[in-house]
Amino acid sequence: MQDLAIEAADEPLRPDQYTFVETHAWWLGSFGKHNHLAEHRVRQWIPARPEREWLLVRELTGEQEWLTGSAEEAAEEGYDPLAVGPVGTFRAAHGEFDLSADPELTDADHVADAFCAPPAPPRRGSWQSPTKEFFARLPLDPVELRERLQDDNPGSWFGPFTAAVTALRTCLVPAALRSALYRALRGLPAVTLATGVRNLDGLSCIALIHDAGRTRTELMIDPLNGQFAGERDTLRMDARCGLGIGAVISSTAVATAPVDAPGQLPLR
Repeated sequence: MQDLAIEAADEPLRPDQYTFVETHAWWLGSFGKHNHLAEHRVRQWIPARPEREWLLVRELTGEQEWLTGSAEEAAEEGYDPLAVGPVGTFRAAHGEFDLSADPELTDADHVADAFCAPPAPPRRGSWQSPTKEFFARLPLDPVELRERLQDDNPGSWFGPFTAAVTALRTCLVPAALRSALYRALRGLPAVTLATGVRNLDGLSCIALIHDAGRTRTELMIDPLNGQFAGERDTLRMDARCGLGIGAVISSTAVATAPVDAPGQLPLR
């Protein structure tokens, strides 16, 4: 087995700063025989002190790629291809966004209600919804970490590899833990290593590839800092919705940077 030793590093973050995480994605939307990929932009500002307000902005660009069916036929059957996920601006302490609610409004009464709402409690932490405290409790030994992943996530759908990707997707996993996690994943069944794999925005990445189950998942890693850089899911078998083997159903590129205020974009 080829060894994987990625020297991960975190950019310094002051207590008053925010981690900016930007996700450029093409995600699947389905309605009967109609399947299309829609382009999303998701930006999040995560405070160094997690009890402070987090900011999330979700956008649909309007760009689409139809895999089966067509926009015209889908519209005739009552399907809105833009209704593939929540969009708008959301704010919440501890990142507890309510994406089922209306996005941020400017009406004075709604704003007043928002400021008078009781503070959200801190999350308990899990692979699905990790916190700093959850990360601090995980072992840094790759073998122990792999055993923890397997013990915590024995399911066939949300298994060890999926759980790790879910946590890494936050871009909040500390550098030392990221390095250990990549080595732990390398030891899982059906996981291989590849280099020079490009994410959605063309960045050349190291990839851990989980080739099992219904989908082939490529976890992409920035070789410069060991940060999560995106993922790609490809069907390994025909799907009931009409998509065939080899169809890419999700592709993302993720970038992070420290910024001084929510809403601020990093200098490129």
